Amino acid sequence: MHSADAREQMIEQQVRAWDVLDARVLEVMRRVPRELFVPHGQRYRAYADAEVPLAHAQHMLRPSVAGRLLQALLPGTGEAVLQIGAGSGFLTACLRAMAAQVRSLEIFPELAEAARRNLATLGMRDVEVLDADALSAEGGARYDAIAVTASLPLYDARFERMLTLGGRLFVVVGEAPVMEARLVRRTAEDACSAQSLFETVIDPLVHAARPPGFTF
Repeated sequence: MHSADAREQMIEQQVRAWDVLDARVLEVMRRVPRELFVPHGQRYRAYADAEVPLAHAQHMLRPSVAGRLLQALLPGTGEAVLQIGAGSGFLTACLRAMAAQVRSLEIFPELAEAARRNLATLGMRDVEVLDADALSAEGGARYDAIAVTASLPLYDARFERMLTLGGRLFVVVGEAPVMEARLVRRTAEDACSAQSLFETVIDPLVHAARPPGFTF
């Protein structure tokens, strides 16, 4: 199947079917060629609604989950976005197609380099992909939207403190077999609200805190 046809089929049968209906999100997912961000040996999975394996036991998000994330955050054309976990750069490219500025932190240098290479192939050389551990990189910068593309077994409030007033945070909290995707909004300097979006299972964030084990 031609890649453009496969992309349209992905959008209609996977992304729309999971209640991703925002026109901007659907158009961005049409324009960004997912196959360019999939490892060569996995290209046949580019448009399947499945996680695609990457190096270091990481995975690309399923297209339906990526679509729900983009729809939840809806970055504006003048907004700055922080992404935690660049992976292969596909979601990074989608975010950059919607926002003014994107910074992405990736703990694995091999993946960060692949993401930079893939983004450059698409002509997106202005995206900042940094080799960094997000859990030790907290600073004074503020962002309008933050996408955490790995799960937090325990919720960590550090990311909401990096939001501007009115800023949005997408995060998945919990452990397999059930995790909850949430949208967190910063409503005041010292207050946030949270909305439950859907259940899913994705890779845990490297070095994230975990609940203590049971003791008998």
